[in-house]
Amino acid sequence: MLKTFPIKSPPFTVVLSVSLVLLSFLLTAVPVSSYRPWPQNPEKNTTDYAFGTSKKYEGSSEFVKLRYHMGPVLTNIITVHTIWYGTWKRNQKKIIREFINSISAKNSPHPSVSGWWKTVMLYTDQTGSNISNTVQLGQEKNDRFYSHGKSLTRLSIQSVIKSAITAKTKPLPINSRSGLYLLLTADDVYVQDFCTSACGFHYFTFPSLVGYTLPYAWVGNSERFCAGQCAYPFAVPQFIPNVKPFKSPNGDVGVDGMISVIGHEIAELASNPLANAWYAGGDPSFPVEIADLCEGIYGTGGGGSYTGQVLDGHDGATYNMNGIRRKFLVQWLWSHVLNYCTGPNALDH
Repeated sequence: MLKTFPIKSPPFTVVLSVSLVLLSFLLTAVPVSSYRPWPQNPEKNTTDYAFGTSKKYEGSSEFVKLRYHMGPVLTNIITVHTIWYGTWKRNQKKIIREFINSISAKNSPHPSVSGWWKTVMLYTDQTGSNISNTVQLGQEKNDRFYSHGKSLTRLSIQSVIKSAITAKTKPLPINSRSGLYLLLTADDVYVQDFCTSACGFHYFTFPSLVGYTLPYAWVGNSERFCAGQCAYPFAVPQFIPNVKPFKSPNGDVGVDGMISVIGHEIAELASNPLANAWYAGGDPSFPVEIADLCEGIYGTGGGGSYTGQVLDGHDGATYNMNGIRRKFLVQWLWSHVLNYCTGPNALDH
């Protein structure tokens, strides 16, 4: 799914030219996992949306062949190093930090974010070791001056990460075994394929570009560009008539929409950090991972355009799990034990 990008080969050496062409091929041939809460398809009619036609529904066990491909999963304490790219409000950062901290919180009310993570912990490596039950915030880097501009390609995203780990002042630590690098772009930053085919994606950095192989994810704030696609159901696409958006639990449509995408990407990074562990499908270049299988499902009965049975707060906001102090709406994950999508608010729990 990576698109091609132009590379200017220096005329003074044929060897360098060939190397750059090869690098271009590798970067364009290997896709990353992308995620959209709402599939863009304006050709569908409203009946399709009302009743749902997605194959990624709660009881899709007979269609799914999720397998382990012998690669590593994140069994050590998982540390999330965050890069805040662009201008962020203090409260926006607080919402995202609390979600990440809630993954390992012990005393959150049921249904909880930590209960949601228990599905991720069921996945193991070839030694039988489970994915870690501890996810913690690591160090942060603020890139408030848009060091690589306001329009990023997939390639320049890796350059942003390189800048963060090689900065002269307070560089992010290099942790390739259990560190995740989470690049979050503000609502005035456009990223290649944003809104059209992705709201977030994950992959790993190339040593030839960054110097290290580091699992990373990008998630963008869609409020300005495409909230109907990437912050659904807190915003609704224009091509769906007569559907009211849900009230977001933390009063920020863009960031509340990001939370589910962040959860999606962290869960898949933990279970498939190098694109050779847990996924469905025969082609590792196009993996269908544990969160992809449950896109748009937030509760029992979910599928298609229906979120499933979720909860309403006293203020009328919609959520399906509790954090330490806040509430969140986060998509469900595929359980290879149950062989269907599940979450902490499932009615059969």
